Amino acid sequence: MTYRVCFVCTGNICRSPMAESVFRARIAQAGLDGRVEVDSAGTGGWHEGEPADPRTVAVLREHDYGSEHIARQFQPSWFSRLDLVIALDSGHLKALRRLARTEQDAAKVRLLRSYDPAAGDDLDVPDPYYGGRDGFEECLEMVEAASTGLLAAVREHLEGRAA
Repeated sequence: MTYRVCFVCTGNICRSPMAESVFRARIAQAGLDGRVEVDSAGTGGWHEGEPADPRTVAVLREHDYGSEHIARQFQPSWFSRLDLVIALDSGHLKALRRLARTEQDAAKVRLLRSYDPAAGDDLDVPDPYYGGRDGFEECLEMVEAASTGLLAAVREHLEGRAA
């Protein structure tokens, strides 16, 4: 059975595509291709159909991550097919939980940085869109740090399914 993860930010052109690319690479490195599907979406549809922000693409490529992406808006009906919905900040967390039709759907929503023990109480990944390139680099660092814990959690879940 395939485990499905969707990363969600505001417009689906900066943070969530970055998280999607990094986590997809981690899944491949862990040999979990075919067992885990990774995608992303935005809470809004402002950029639907557009590629990722060029700064996101540049930072991903410089760090040897894939960068093919087309933005789309998260749909409440997706909860039924997803195992985990990863919000990039607390505003996304609230928006996604409001979209959830059941308590089970709401329980699928988690903050990405909750998987990074070094994050402390600040669990938001800041939006780099209105800033300079440094914000995109910082975003990547946060995503990479949290991806280690997220991969461990997904792997644990998969092993529980196999039992």
